[in-house]
Amino acid sequence: MPEAAEDTMPQPALKGSAAAAVLLMLFNEDEAAQILSRLEPDEVRQLGYAMYDVADVEVSEVNEALDHFVNKAKKRTTIGYGATRHIRGAMTKALGEERAENMLARITPPTRSTQLEMLKWMDAKEIAALIELEHPQIMAIVLAHLDAPVAADVLQLLPTEYQEEIVYRIATLGPVAGEALDDLEQLLLRGSPAKKQGAASQRGGTIEAAAIMNNVRKDNEQRIIKALAKRDKIIAQTIEEEMFVFDNLIDMDEKNMGTLMRTVDSQVLVVALKGANDMLKGKIFRSMSARAAQSIADEIEERGPMRLAEVIDAQKLIIATARRMADAGTIMLGGKGNDFV
Repeated sequence: MPEAAEDTMPQPALKGSAAAAVLLMLFNEDEAAQILSRLEPDEVRQLGYAMYDVADVEVSEVNEALDHFVNKAKKRTTIGYGATRHIRGAMTKALGEERAENMLARITPPTRSTQLEMLKWMDAKEIAALIELEHPQIMAIVLAHLDAPVAADVLQLLPTEYQEEIVYRIATLGPVAGEALDDLEQLLLRGSPAKKQGAASQRGGTIEAAAIMNNVRKDNEQRIIKALAKRDKIIAQTIEEEMFVFDNLIDMDEKNMGTLMRTVDSQVLVVALKGANDMLKGKIFRSMSARAAQSIADEIEERGPMRLAEVIDAQKLIIATARRMADAGTIMLGGKGNDFV
């Protein structure tokens, strides 16, 4: 009897990647391939795992996935799907082919070949092997085109003597000329015929360098930052400041957070929290006594609107205090969970 009851229990509705996988399994190979070709590598991997998981779903689950898709589709329009082809076709019919081409040349956003997208499909070891003998500028451009965690992995696989140089070049990287990107694409293609020169690309900067540095191991981070400071103190300081921002305080545990909050002026905290997200506010309030937290919350409400510059300055003061306390060993800032002191 218990077994029969168990068979009648409703199955949870398929959602997310599972529902998408069911839909994809309903298409033929060519149709599924067209969809997969438009996805990011991580999305393809996630869907691939899900397709194996849903290979033996029940008919009722398939119907639920279809209903879910139809409901979502009703809320969307077709604008954005094949927009480029639609715009080109409409312009050509309205203006004639020659005039349409002249107009499109002026209004079409600059694009490049998709060869750089190949980087997203390669793992860190493959990318490092591809560029390890190239000029540091090429290495910097490649890393600037990667997601920060992958870029950090590649950086740590490259020769140690180049790592500081690469981070510096990323931090000071301005718009990358089309010719340089063409050379990079040729590197990826390994000998394919030259293509028409593409548009320049804006990559890099201290924010991107900081994002990469946030993903390297602590020992490598300290070594690279120290080397950068010898080369350009301002660049090194800017990267460090952007590596740890006010929102990163959420990575601290409540004990360290409480220690930090006890050193922060309440008026500074009121202003800083005016621009904080609810999760960070909650964590900071939990590190304080209920009375102190309520007092700060009430004052935030009473203060009304504040200038953004004032909020940012207050947050920088708290971050500076946190850095000094971390350097003195009074608190641990959190983050990079594999680091121990």
